[in-house]
Amino acid sequence: MNNTFFKDFLKDVLNDVKTELMDEFDRNFERKVFFDKPWNEKTKFPNKRGSLMMRTGKLRRSLRARVSGNAISFTSSMPYAAIHNEGGTITVTAKMKRYFWAMYRQAAGAITYSVKNKAMANTKRNTALTAEAERFKAMALKPVGSKIKIEQRQFIGHHPQVDTIVKTVVDANMREIEKQITSKFKK
Repeated sequence: MNNTFFKDFLKDVLNDVKTELMDEFDRNFERKVFFDKPWNEKTKFPNKRGSLMMRTGKLRRSLRARVSGNAISFTSSMPYAAIHNEGGTITVTAKMKRYFWAMYRQAAGAITYSVKNKAMANTKRNTALTAEAERFKAMALKPVGSKIKIEQRQFIGHHPQVDTIVKTVVDANMREIEKQITSKFKK
């Protein structure tokens, strides 16, 4: 057996691991957990579809994996991917405040009122919109320079389940190599 054989074997294993892990990392968005660790979903948007991590699906669709040499790298083109995956704090900027005010106005403007008495209609949708508007208003009122804590909502990275997936893929590839070798000796 030559060196090319082992390089090809390693390349196959890495590509198989990459595919399996990308599938699992994608499923984290469906499950709203990182394997067995639930995401902190304190910030919910009841009038919107999905959860905080799936409002638009851009983050989920942005995940990429690449085999380079003897390693697999997982990346996202979304600038907020790292803060969600790792958690941390962000500093409020004037631009953020403008965004929060715009989102407040959007949520507050969608509230419906009764034609009869011009009071807010008592609906689940209005209750949700009111709560969302209040959250954006609270964020917009934060002073520039203050900190906002972003809870970790890991969707990619190391976990004991990753080790299990890698072991399963390597074992399957080893069994395939074993079959190929035994078939050569039977001839």
